[in-house]
Amino acid sequence: MDTPKIPGPQDEGEKQVLQNLNEILTQLQLRKLDRTTYVRTQDVMVLYDRTIEQVKQLNEIRNGKKTDENTVDRVVDSCFQLLSLFFMTIGRNNEAPAAYALTSTIKRLLDHLTEADIFSAKDLESMSQALERLSAIVENHSRSKTTPLLETLLSNRVYRCRESLANLKKKLEVYAEPILATYEKLVSILRQTAAINTKSTFKPEDIHKFQAQLKEIDEKRVDGHFIDADGSVLAGSEQVCFLLDRCQNYTEVVLEKAGKFPEQWKHIYDILIGIRNELDKLSLTQAWSLRETDLYDYQRQLDKIDKNRVDGNWLDEKGQPADLYVQRLTAIRTLLYLIRKSYGYIYHLMISSEPVSEALLPIYNQLHTLKRCLVEVQNSGGVSSVRELYPYSMKLHSIDNMKVDGKFMVGEDIPEGQGSVAELLAECFELNYELRVAAEAAAEKEGQP
Repeated sequence: MDTPKIPGPQDEGEKQVLQNLNEILTQLQLRKLDRTTYVRTQDVMVLYDRTIEQVKQLNEIRNGKKTDENTVDRVVDSCFQLLSLFFMTIGRNNEAPAAYALTSTIKRLLDHLTEADIFSAKDLESMSQALERLSAIVENHSRSKTTPLLETLLSNRVYRCRESLANLKKKLEVYAEPILATYEKLVSILRQTAAINTKSTFKPEDIHKFQAQLKEIDEKRVDGHFIDADGSVLAGSEQVCFLLDRCQNYTEVVLEKAGKFPEQWKHIYDILIGIRNELDKLSLTQAWSLRETDLYDYQRQLDKIDKNRVDGNWLDEKGQPADLYVQRLTAIRTLLYLIRKSYGYIYHLMISSEPVSEALLPIYNQLHTLKRCLVEVQNSGGVSSVRELYPYSMKLHSIDNMKVDGKFMVGEDIPEGQGSVAELLAECFELNYELRVAAEAAAEKEGQP
């Protein structure tokens, strides 16, 4: 949105739409920053409806006209992006607006995989499943016919993602089954080497371990090729050999640089390290500390850095690219690794988001913890007496007693996610009951002569 290359609108009608959208975006950002109260559904829906109304006006103004992208389009994207994260925050994950932010992240990840041309089947599997779920959400939204405008927009975004995913899957089809495991091993080594290169403390022995593994793989080649049992060259051998050479060169350069990063790229590197580390912490404490709208700022920072590349590379303060040696083997590759890693964290945090309002998350998280404890007790052989279940029973009943007319209320509001919380509470009660019955049966059996 703040990229200077994008011009402002020339049409007076578009200028008015831009002003209105900027006001909406400001309110969304202020609400995002407010941690004094939880996000209410009605507050989000008012801003969502106002955004849809402005986009309708924009489409009417542009009807039949050829219009280049301008700042209005960027602000529309920012509004939808933030609204999408708000829908996750209020627990409406399975509604079409929530799909907008996730499709953006998936598209970005797929674009990076296409650019790098190094990926494994595991990279594609999760995104394939996510796109199937998003397709179903958009289809259900289409049947409801509530907002055809958003339906068309999301359908196009999902289609582009699926098209990109299909192209990547085709690239993996060239590898013969016996060589695929070697290819995926090399992909893993390349990424782990990049990860070691970004650690605060560089340990050469970590790289030596990978070099030993690469040597073992190299020794399997016959006359420079990977061959089958009958002596024929395996399909994909050339690509795997190229990747092997690349891994060997990269480990040597990383060892030579010893974790030192070129000074002219240090400012970008420090920003990306900070983003990566913060997202890593969020991934560990997501259930208790994440408000999905927090991801907006990380996305925008990453998008801005990523879009500043010229022909795939960054320019230094003098507008010059790094020398070929540094550019190809250290700086650019490491920076791209950090960007992709951060987008990966954002994707993981989005798909892990629970369909429960943040107002109910404290209760939901407590029940999750209780369920894990009860399952662990059950898996370890149960309890020796009913008395051991008293703490679990008391906690479950205290949570159950919080309901008002069968609902978990927060003030006068009924937050989203009632079904998910009720289902989890029922599961905990069921586990607790099964453990109690088993303990009583064991006690009766012990009491018999």
